[in-house]
Amino acid sequence: MLSLDDFKPVTLEDADFFRQYYARYPQVHSDNTFTNMTCWNHYANYSYAKVDDNVVLASTIDGVTKFRPPIGPYNPDLTRDLVSLAAETGEDRPIILIDPTAASLLSYVYPGMEMSLDRDESEYVYQAADLAGLQGRDYLYIRRDLNKFRRNYQHSVEPITPANAGHVKDFVDRWFEARNPEDGELISHEKKALRYGLDHMAELGLSGLAIRVEDTIGAISMYERLNTETALVHFEKGLQDYQGIYKAINAETAAILAKEYTYINRESDMGVPGLREAKMRYHPHHMVEVYSVVRPKDHCLLQYTEKCKCCSGCCS
Repeated sequence: MLSLDDFKPVTLEDADFFRQYYARYPQVHSDNTFTNMTCWNHYANYSYAKVDDNVVLASTIDGVTKFRPPIGPYNPDLTRDLVSLAAETGEDRPIILIDPTAASLLSYVYPGMEMSLDRDESEYVYQAADLAGLQGRDYLYIRRDLNKFRRNYQHSVEPITPANAGHVKDFVDRWFEARNPEDGELISHEKKALRYGLDHMAELGLSGLAIRVEDTIGAISMYERLNTETALVHFEKGLQDYQGIYKAINAETAAILAKEYTYINRESDMGVPGLREAKMRYHPHHMVEVYSVVRPKDHCLLQYTEKCKCCSGCCS
């Protein structure tokens, strides 16, 4: 039976394990990536359990633990164990970030299980060639802003390397200082995640790009391989002092990635209205939809199992 004792913290020392494991079981959503887990570990406290040839991921934020569906070969017994463990948390949505394939497997084991689409965490995937070329009427206004940037600012594009890492970190500080205080605590966590990624690019398999305006770095991106067809852009930041610079870093990054990948995953919008509009403006090819298990109203999650004993028969 799966228990919390089976989970251990994700650390940088697990890099080889996850690299080899994900080579066998490629991921489609950024949250499961080793880079995401280690960069955001200070906030989400990721852990994992290795059960036979499966991996179960969990995160704990503000004392609340949530699980991901098993990764690996189909294992209905492990699925049942995970649902039983998730039921103990008392959370309304104890199993999250369920992709369509995992949702089908959960529904096969528990036909009546309720799952809800989590639009805020669903991710945007674009044709790499579209983002690199920006052809056609769909991208007319983006091309206009990009061309304006290129005309108005003397700039150069360079990879992020140890030689310019100090300048990039200075940029991160300036980007953070320019943020609106109303953006909240999550921006502080994002800065820490970004700095961690910069400090451990080699171990995480990250690549990066910077745009230098005159002698100052004004934008950066950091990305990696997600699977054979898809690159994943983890971070894309720019200084609003330079109008159009976000269009520029997006286009320059896509131009590099389009040489090797069909698609670019640019992660979710987290429900932020302005960010959602910006991502939709680039016309995603498709979304990586994810779902959450929903605890039945006035019942425990174990109503879906055959061994519910927690609520005096109300789930039977």
